[in-house]
Amino acid sequence: MAGVVLVGTLDTKGAEYEVMRDHLRALGHQVTVVDAGVLGAPGFVPDISRAEVAAAAGADIDALLAARDRGVALTRLSEGARVLLSDLHAQGRLHGVAAMGGSGGSALAATAMRGLPVGVPKLIVSTVASGDTRAYVGTTDITMMHSVVDVAGLNRISRRVIGNAAGAIAGMATAYQQAAGPTAGDRPLVGATMFGVTTPGAMAAKARLEEQGYEVIIFHAVGTGGQALEALVAGGYLAGVLDLTTTELADALVGGIFPAHDGRLTMAGKHGVPQVVSLGALDMVNFGPRASVPARFEGRLLYEHNANITLMRTTPEECAVLGRQIGERLAAADAPTRLFIPKAGISAIAVVGGVFHDPDADAALLNGIQEGAGGQVEITELDLDINDSAFAQAMADALVAMMRRPSARGVQK
Repeated sequence: MAGVVLVGTLDTKGAEYEVMRDHLRALGHQVTVVDAGVLGAPGFVPDISRAEVAAAAGADIDALLAARDRGVALTRLSEGARVLLSDLHAQGRLHGVAAMGGSGGSALAATAMRGLPVGVPKLIVSTVASGDTRAYVGTTDITMMHSVVDVAGLNRISRRVIGNAAGAIAGMATAYQQAAGPTAGDRPLVGATMFGVTTPGAMAAKARLEEQGYEVIIFHAVGTGGQALEALVAGGYLAGVLDLTTTELADALVGGIFPAHDGRLTMAGKHGVPQVVSLGALDMVNFGPRASVPARFEGRLLYEHNANITLMRTTPEECAVLGRQIGERLAAADAPTRLFIPKAGISAIAVVGGVFHDPDADAALLNGIQEGAGGQVEITELDLDINDSAFAQAMADALVAMMRRPSARGVQK
C-alpha cells in the first residue's frame, strides 16, 4: 500500500480534494490530507490541520488569519507544508504527493513539493498548466496537469479530470514505492554538461566515467540545464561534476536566450563536491531565429546553427570578462577543483578553419582566467580541442582521481 499525500486549500477546494481522496482510497492507497487553507473552515476534516502546517513554519494560524493578508498567510503555510512533506517522506508515509488549484494554490503546492527529492512523484492539477509553468516547476520533476475547467466545484468534466489525476498519482506512487531506496548495485552519480557543439567530448567523458564504475547524468547547457545540475549538487545527489560546457555564462553576460543563473559554477565548491571544469562553447551566445537577434548586434559575427538557433561569436572583451568570472568562482571553491583548457578549440566550430575560430578571443579568455584565478586553481592546458576523446578522457580521469581521495565529500543519495 503506497502512501499518497494531498496538500491544498480545503476551505475553497474541499469537495474536489474529498473526491480525489476517495478515489485513492478505492485504489487501495493510504491517504494523508494536509490542509493549507486560509479563508474559511475546511470542507472536511483533514489529517493534518492548517494550524499544524503554520506551526511547522514557526507561525500561529490565528495570528495569520487575524492579519487578513492572504498572500502572507499562503507564503507561511507553503513553508510549513514544505517541512511537513519532507517529514512525511522521511517517515516512509509519502510515496507520492498531489494538489489541485489555481495560481495561488499551485504556487503553494509547488513550493512545498520542491523540498522533496527528485524522483518522488509530484502532481499538480492546475488551471495554469497549459501556459508557462517554469515558475511552478523550476528545476524539479513536478508534473502539471491542466484542469481544463476551473477547480471551483464539481461537474462532469472536473470529476473526470480529478479521477484521472488520482489514477496518475496512484500509479506513480506505487511504482516509486516498489523501486524506492538505493541498492547495493547503485553506482555513484556524476553530473556532466553538454551542448550540440561539445557532444563528442561529453560522450567520450561519459564513456570513460562509466568504465570506472560511475553513472553519468547529462545536462543540456540551456540555462535550465546548468540550474538543474547545481540543484542536484546542492541536494547532495552527486559524487562529482564534469562541467565540460559552461556556455550559459556567455548568454548571461551578453543577453542570450540560454543564460546561467547567479549561482552557476558555485554549488560544487560550496558543498564540497569534486569538479573538473572546461570552457565548452564560450565562443558563442545563443539567440533564436536570425530575425530575433537584437538590432544592437548587427555587424557581429553570426552563424545560423539551424532554423531556430542563431549563434553569435563572443568578442575578446567579452571573453576576458568570462575568463575572470570563471577564475574567481573556481578560486572560491571549497572542494577539489581543476580547470582544463582545450587550446585547439573550445567548440566544434572554434577549431582552426571553423567559423568561430578566433585566437585573440581565446587568448583574452585565458588571460581573464589567469587574472581571476590568481594562482588558486589547478589549470591544465592541452593542445587538443574540446571534442578530442583524449581531452575528454583526461578530464574524466582527473575527476575520478579526485572523487577517490579520502577527503572528497561528494555524496550520492
